[in-house]
Amino acid sequence: MTYTVRPLDASTWAPFAELVERNNGIFGGCWCIGYHPECAERGIDYRTTKEELVRAGRAHAALVLDEEGLAQGWCQYGDPEELSNIKHRRAYDKEPPPLPDWRITCFYVDKRHRGAGIARTALEGALSLIAEAGGGLVEAIPEVTDGREAPGRFLFSATVELFEQYGFERVRQVGKHAWIVSRTIDPA
Repeated sequence: MTYTVRPLDASTWAPFAELVERNNGIFGGCWCIGYHPECAERGIDYRTTKEELVRAGRAHAALVLDEEGLAQGWCQYGDPEELSNIKHRRAYDKEPPPLPDWRITCFYVDKRHRGAGIARTALEGALSLIAEAGGGLVEAIPEVTDGREAPGRFLFSATVELFEQYGFERVRQVGKHAWIVSRTIDPA
């Protein structure tokens, strides 16, 4: 199957929303808002908030579409202000690395399409979109899976091994299996 990558924006909101609804709200209804500061607001509707952020240009993702135009996955990225909530914050803040220009925080692949290269396509798309937006230092906090069993549904931040295939280097370990990885992306 051939996949294309499109940025998440007002024109791709409908396929994104359909993917999330097809998968019961993703991870218990998070709508991929957990890394946004708005997530801390009490009583918000995650779907509505995510849509408002997308339409205002304050939520970014590389959306992977199949040949029929259905979204099958994504890679969320944004600047540190947009994605201020990160995993392993306490360990991260003990020796914070240089502030990145961009963060890659989460991936999602439809459960019926896992193992088809969608996460890889989404990461490639995100890096391309970051380059088009001027590039800069990109960081992520994925997990090492080499030598251990790790259920795919728990790898929403992807794997260190995938990021290393794209030139990211390990900066520092911040969790039992979690590492800060980074790479500078040249502008397109």
